[in-house]
Amino acid sequence: MKKTIFYLFLTTLTISCKNKAIVYDDPIPAHDSLTISSTFVKEDRVINVWRPPTYEQTSDSFPVLYMPDGGIKEDFPHIANTLSKLIEEKKIAPFILVGIENTERGRDLTGFSEAEYDKQYCPVTDGAKDFRAFISEELMPTINGKYKTTGRKGIIGESLAGLFVMETFFLKPETFDFYIAMDPSLWWNNQYLVNNAGALLAEFPDKDIKLWFAGSNAEDIFRATRSVETVFQNDAPERLTWKYSDEPKEEHHTIFRATKEKALIWTLNEGPL
Repeated sequence: MKKTIFYLFLTTLTISCKNKAIVYDDPIPAHDSLTISSTFVKEDRVINVWRPPTYEQTSDSFPVLYMPDGGIKEDFPHIANTLSKLIEEKKIAPFILVGIENTERGRDLTGFSEAEYDKQYCPVTDGAKDFRAFISEELMPTINGKYKTTGRKGIIGESLAGLFVMETFFLKPETFDFYIAMDPSLWWNNQYLVNNAGALLAEFPDKDIKLWFAGSNAEDIFRATRSVETVFQNDAPERLTWKYSDEPKEEHHTIFRATKEKALIWTLNEGPL
């Protein structure tokens, strides 16, 4: 049994560090595609931008939701379609969605790791700091220059992208106003973020921030997400509004689609809920 669990764990690691294997037939919404030459990640990056239906009908500016795994063959279509649905149902205010297409997913979404198995299954790693700099220093100014944006911005991601969301939340919390992470790969680097969560929260900026995160029935993930929940219960800063959604009926590959609507509704509505 232990060997079976171990091999399943390695399989999860391998899939997590590559582009996702499951393919869905999501309708591709109307969108803009941009290419940005980045000095931080040293390559051209394809960016997909979805604008809400009312964008052309008003002079209003809109908040922005950024998303790794944001390619047309990745998570961009189903999140854009979900935003459109929720906006039409008046469950959330209109948002602009900015999807970042992957090149080296494991590199961009992971930080430094001392764990040998991390390096084995994500052989090119520790690019998160450069990817984060690309987003904040190059992508955000480009989006703000081309589109009608407010200063409010957030990020959503699942699995390794969820790890990137949580790492950004803990290490550079001022980057975004709100964070959404489904099944974040908090096992990374011997659970560094979990083990240091309390100390990192003690250094939090005096800023209103929202965080929604969820854990599936994947044991290596829910043990970590529940541990982080406990830290928040004891040490959450006063201006942090957070919610943990424990999802034992969901698997790692189902949790994003199963929880996305409630995550977006809770997070994208302003103020504590």
